[in-house]
Amino acid sequence: MKWNEITTLEEWNDIVAKSTERGQVILKHSTTCPVSANALREYEEYLKASPNQDVDYTLVKVIESRPISNQIAEDLNVKHESPQVIYVKDKEKYWATSHWSITKAHMTAVLD
Repeated sequence: MKWNEITTLEEWNDIVAKSTERGQVILKHSTTCPVSANALREYEEYLKASPNQDVDYTLVKVIESRPISNQIAEDLNVKHESPQVIYVKDKEKYWATSHWSITKAHMTAVLD
């Protein structure tokens, strides 16, 4: 399973709309942060295992795509953090975690 990167508000709006049909997991990733690099490794490890197939996986680079990152925080009423994983269902934040809590084990426990 692979994640898709989004870079436009249009793509973000599509994800919100799709969240009424299937879960959407977003990783907000900072390309300059070692903690975020670790979170990305954990995210990819989770996806290499057997992730929940009823969920779409997305990545947003918070520095390169700041307007999208800000819109996500606003739309879901969730404080911006990086790295951060947010599970969106029915256009709302269902679950979120950040920093060192982003682990394959934690994602498995919540998403599977």
